[in-house]
Amino acid sequence: MILKFLKIFSQNVCKNRLLTDTLLENYKNFNILFIQEPSWSIIQNILSSMSEEEEEIIGAPNHPLWTMFPRISNIKNEHSRVLIYINIRLIRLCFSLQRDIFNHKDINLLFLFNHSIMCFLVNIYSDDHQFTLKYLKSTEMNLNNILIMTRDFNIMDNN
Repeated sequence: MILKFLKIFSQNVCKNRLLTDTLLENYKNFNILFIQEPSWSIIQNILSSMSEEEEEIIGAPNHPLWTMFPRISNIKNEHSRVLIYINIRLIRLCFSLQRDIFNHKDINLLFLFNHSIMCFLVNIYSDDHQFTLKYLKSTEMNLNNILIMTRDFNIMDNN
């Protein structure tokens, strides 16, 4: 079974594009990269059919050996603080991003189906106001088949 051979790495890159590029280039022996606080930047400007101004296309670092699974928000200038990269060696495993279970910009829930085994990979970011944790607490969901959950909860101990 391939699931026991998965190599997963998780890192908060603190919006550092160079660090993300370095991980994508040097961690090729990993299968999955969970990134918190990715850098989002303008990839290009395109002509708009709606207005005379060009529209900006915003994206995270890309690499030919990795498939990116970003959470795209419908709200302008609201970017997800989680991102998952899957090494192209695993693309035949049919990963899919699930927005219908947790629809939150800082929860990246990826579904994996392999040899009749269904499981989830979850990448979570919660800022110092704990908005994502509050969302999870208020959401009643029972996922029994979570393979891995990585997080950056930013929980500060006051003691």
